[in-house]
Parts: sequence; structure tokens; C-alpha cells
Amino acid sequence: MTLRRRRAAAAVLRLVVVLSVLAGIVLTALGPATVTGLLPYFTIQSNVAVGALAGYAGLSAWRDRPDPPSALRGAVTLYITITGVVYHLVLANPASPFAMAQPDRAVGEALGNQLLHTAVPLLAVADWVLFDQRGRLRPRYAAWWLAFPLGYLGFALLRGLVVHAYPYPFLDVGELGYDGVAISAVFLAIAFWLLGLLLVGLDRTLSRRTPTPPASTAHSARDTGVTVDGLP
Repeated sequence: MTLRRRRAAAAVLRLVVVLSVLAGIVLTALGPATVTGLLPYFTIQSNVAVGALAGYAGLSAWRDRPDPPSALRGAVTLYITITGVVYHLVLANPASPFAMAQPDRAVGEALGNQLLHTAVPLLAVADWVLFDQRGRLRPRYAAWWLAFPLGYLGFALLRGLVVHAYPYPFLDVGELGYDGVAISAVFLAIAFWLLGLLLVGLDRTLSRRTPTPPASTAHSARDTGVTVDGLP
């Protein structure tokens, strides 16, 4: 695939991500929940982050400009992956101790739910795998990336003191107590850290599979003042 076609494909995929995020939020808000009622959920916050980053990265690809930093793209990819994994393995899994009752949803609301919890995570991971620059992630990033989930934990607990409601069962102080929430938080933090390390490991694996430019191409690029990817 030529560089021009690669950038066009990246721009198209990122447009699909943005549209999926918007459609998921709008369709979900057509149900009992309002937009403001949805904002406290990690699902919505991570989807908004993905949509904003995909929109910026899509414009960058279309205009032949550099992508956002790989560390930032890795962080957002991790957060939306957390959304998908926690929903399917913890919240929507009947075998989970934190399973949430799945209500009968109207068609539009059900579609919005699947967009936010399934389609957008898969599309975002595909974008990261196919189009992110490889070999730039470091193991220490996996620890840095925990800043947002930990900040969200603090937000959810402080909000709970005010409204006496918690967005997820594993954060429900009324049911688990602060010690129970602390245990859940430590377990999830370790799981998220390992998931971040998995992203870093996958990045390194993919970087080894990326073909190295031939010596003649690199030499030609130095002689002409043009980089290997064809940009000045």
C-alpha cells in the first residue's frame, strides 16, 4: 500500500470511529438515560476520548500531518479496550459477581450500547494496530496510563458522596464498603497495568514485523533530503 493510500485508509477508518462514537452516544441517550446522566460513566468518557483523538488523527492523516504521539494513542487505546473488556467479562457476564442486570432495550438503545461497548473498542484497536507508528512504546508507559483510571476512581467516589450513587457495582461503597472497593480497585489496577504491558509487547512484536527500508532507499533519501516515507 502506498503512503497516500495508507493515509486515506487511516482517515476513513478514523471517520468511522468518530461516527460510531457519536451514534452510540446519541442512540443510548434516546433511552432512559440523558446525555448528562451518561457523562459519569467510564464508557462514555473513554468513547469521547477515542472520538476526539480519532477526529484529530483523521484530519492529520488527510492533511499529511504527523499523527498524535504514540504514547497518547496507546493510552486512549488502552482505555477503550478496558471499556470493552470490563463490559463483556464483568458487567454483562452472568458469571461475574459484579454482573449488572441487562434491561430490555429498544432497538436504537441496544444498537447504541453495542456501538459503545463493542464496535468502537474493536475499531479503535484496529486503527492502533494498522496505522500507529511502531516501536515507540515503553514498559513504563503501562504504569503512567493508570493515571486516568485512578483519577476516575477518585471522581466516582467523590461523586458518590454527593449523589449517593455509583456508576459501577465494583465501585459501590454502599454495598462493598471502602475496603471492598479498595480491593476491587487494586485488582482492576493490576489487570489494567498488565493489559497496558500487553499493548507495549504487541507494539514491539509488530515493530519487528515491519519491513526495514532497503539500504538503497535510505541512502537515496539522505542524498535527496527526503525521508523514507516520502515527506520532506
